Amino acid sequence: MSHNTFGHLFRVTTWGESHGPSIGAVVDGCPAGIPLSEADLQPFLDLRRPGTSRHVTPRQEPDQVRILSGTFEDDRTDGPVTTGTPISLVIENVDQRSKDYSAIRDKWRPGHADYTYDMKYGIRDYRGGGRSSARETAMRVAAGGIARKVLGDGISIRAALVQVGGRAIDRARWDWDEVANNPFFCPDATTAALWEADMDALRRAGSSTGAIVEVVVAGLPAGWGAPVYAKLDSELAAAMMTINAVKGVEIGAGFGSAAMRGEDAADEMRMGEDGPVFMSNHNGGVLGGISTGQDLVVRFAVKPTSSITVERRTLDRDFEETVIETRGRHDPCVGIRAVPVGEAMAALVLADQKLRHAGQSAW
Repeated sequence: MSHNTFGHLFRVTTWGESHGPSIGAVVDGCPAGIPLSEADLQPFLDLRRPGTSRHVTPRQEPDQVRILSGTFEDDRTDGPVTTGTPISLVIENVDQRSKDYSAIRDKWRPGHADYTYDMKYGIRDYRGGGRSSARETAMRVAAGGIARKVLGDGISIRAALVQVGGRAIDRARWDWDEVANNPFFCPDATTAALWEADMDALRRAGSSTGAIVEVVVAGLPAGWGAPVYAKLDSELAAAMMTINAVKGVEIGAGFGSAAMRGEDAADEMRMGEDGPVFMSNHNGGVLGGISTGQDLVVRFAVKPTSSITVERRTLDRDFEETVIETRGRHDPCVGIRAVPVGEAMAALVLADQKLRHAGQSAW
């Protein structure tokens, strides 16, 4: 299986399967001299960790990350720092229940990657989806923690769940402080309470639902990106599309731009005390593939979880018609735990862009 590496100068390769002994990543291209320990990465993993509420999979994984290489501590450093060599990360899988999947080992779950994996490789790990499982995203979150260290404290990356199923937040009530106060990473406390009831009903029905996640990056300087094949927005869109179950990405006003007039969509400018000031941000902080210095705004849509207990028609590996119900432990809305994953993917893109920008800046 190829194409397990992401990035150009700041590169991440992930490995492992949902029900294997462990999952891991190798981060290459990280500059030397950056303070880094497991404690810098664990808080982000704790946000993505399963089993944290009744609204996500009850699988109990501590997701304790270990750094196996790429850091060193001596009498000249106050704690471990990166050495410029590859950083190897590993997380042990401790709560696999592979027997949950024995009944569907020869059936293809509708909407899942089962069928396409069989068509491409002729073999698949049916235990939780193997490599196609969202379990792999834990390593992206760990690597994203390293990327944040590369970016530094001046750039903040925050994400929130803004829609679950057909119920969206009220943006007039948006409060970033609320994101940490509910299990949905929701910036609107009123809507979060409604989602509680929605998700309880969904879980009782054995079904699932989709969601929309919004990522906002503040403090990004103007000038990052490139105008043709390394556009900042195209690389962000590609990165978000690699997240499991993502089916759509938009930047700024996104698809809403199609309904605008030119005079409304254009982000007017004036001169402020410290430089140009934009009067709006319909372009989401990117013009011509290059950052404007405004907030970078990315949204992605996550489809409903394919593993549901509602009976569906399908085929087996002999192409015989059959029906399927998927038992086991699954997220009724994968969009919830996709919030920290979206932040991580933004961090990985931006760390790579920062290093590439350094080689293209004006002398």
